[in-house]
Amino acid sequence: MTYTAKTISQGGRELIAFRIGAQEFTVNVMAVREIRGWTAATPMPHSPNYMMGVINLRGVVLPIVDLSARLGMKPAVPSPRHVIIVVQVRETMVGLLVDGVSDILTVADDIIQPVPEVASDLEKSFARGVIAMENRMICLIELEAIFPETESEAA
Repeated sequence: MTYTAKTISQGGRELIAFRIGAQEFTVNVMAVREIRGWTAATPMPHSPNYMMGVINLRGVVLPIVDLSARLGMKPAVPSPRHVIIVVQVRETMVGLLVDGVSDILTVADDIIQPVPEVASDLEKSFARGVIAMENRMICLIELEAIFPETESEAA
């Protein structure tokens, strides 16, 4: 798997674009530690419905989250075509199950448009903007909003 960089404008944010179903999302490239193929996870009892389980990543227990289910979409049925994006959220490493990684983008802040008012409250809670480019609509998500520090922040 190779990924090519596309420069949208000089300067700006570097983002990793990935697919979940027919939708595209991005996260800050600085949060991404690695992209790896799907590895079956060992389920953990009493975990949330979006938690697929844990894997052993070079001696470290890594929780794997079905990002589709976490974002309120249809849960994924993992296959060898899926990938895990290993990200750091605050001091915690988490694996995000997604359908595939599509691009590495450099985007100027003025290209990122606000989330439309018609978006659901759930989407507004994690979406930080929408990028319209090349006949694509890409949602910029904030990992810290998807994984709040405490349960009270999640409410």
